[in-house]
Amino acid sequence: MLNWGTDSGGAPSVPSWVPQGAMLYLAHTEQGSSIRALARQNGCHASTVLRRIRNIETRRDDPMVDEALRRLGCRIAPREEAGSHPQETAVNTQTKEMPADVAEVTEAQLTREAGRILRRLSEAGAVLAVAAQMDKAVVVRGDGGGDPTRTAVVDRAVAEAMALKGWIACDAPGRLARYHITKAGRTALGGMLAKAENSASGFADAQAPFSMKEGASEAPGRVRYSACDSPLASLARRRDRDGTRFVPDDLVRAGERLREDFELSQMGPRVTQDWSRFLTAPGGGGGAGGHARGFEAARRRVEGALHDLGPGLGDIALRCCCHLEGLEKAEKRMGWSARSGKIVLRIALQRLKRHYDELGEAGGMIG
Repeated sequence: MLNWGTDSGGAPSVPSWVPQGAMLYLAHTEQGSSIRALARQNGCHASTVLRRIRNIETRRDDPMVDEALRRLGCRIAPREEAGSHPQETAVNTQTKEMPADVAEVTEAQLTREAGRILRRLSEAGAVLAVAAQMDKAVVVRGDGGGDPTRTAVVDRAVAEAMALKGWIACDAPGRLARYHITKAGRTALGGMLAKAENSASGFADAQAPFSMKEGASEAPGRVRYSACDSPLASLARRRDRDGTRFVPDDLVRAGERLREDFELSQMGPRVTQDWSRFLTAPGGGGGAGGHARGFEAARRRVEGALHDLGPGLGDIALRCCCHLEGLEKAEKRMGWSARSGKIVLRIALQRLKRHYDELGEAGGMIG
């Protein structure tokens, strides 16, 4: 089959998630394999291979697709390895020194991160913004009024993989490229959500994280929300009788900040975490804390925020902002009267904003 290279450990240098069309394209352009040879290897007609290669070629106007193909091309063994050109080796070395390399994104990492980002991109007005030479991509959401709200951050390498898979597409190429979720991306997200639902329902062996320690029959980690919305986004669209927003932008950003830290904390080891204990535990809640980095720092920030909110306010913030549980369901499970949840949630967001204002730079979202 295709002559892919291997890394120092003997594993394939091109990850398994790379689409077949991209693999055919790289084999043809980087290794010099003929269309007919590729057709014979894959058991299909030469016109089929040609069509797939041309489809990938037309997508190279997309900056992240182009970058992903360039990086993957540097990992492929030339057709005649003994005759490798010195310049190819130099380019390959330079690429490996870059902080983000799409060729190092694993299948598990792509699935985990893509599910998080695609959910965000499914929300109304959401786009993925990627700046040239930056190693992070940011999901921002706006409704035409006020400043856009940042809702998620992802490594550029993962974003490049999503673009190559066709899950996101570029609206406006340039120094700041903007991407939207595609039909293929929504289909992929639906499959991920279905798999997560099956897992939570007992059809998979993996244990979902962040148990709420409640006697309800609903399994922890079950998807309780629409892929196109969230309780906070829905509440943010409501207005008072005088036309003002029920939840202003600064309170929405506070809730999104808590959710982002919550999601970042899940990128660590899969250890069941009972967040409810921080709502009643005596003493401090952790904050950004010490020399922790990455998911550990995010976990401590969530602990600090929940402890500062305390019982009641912390409960509703955890359910609606982090677990994305609907307001009506949260009211029933907590024994509150109908339509009281939105009032308590707004108070919780006000308290949460004050908490983050007091932390300042020490409570940054990225550890």
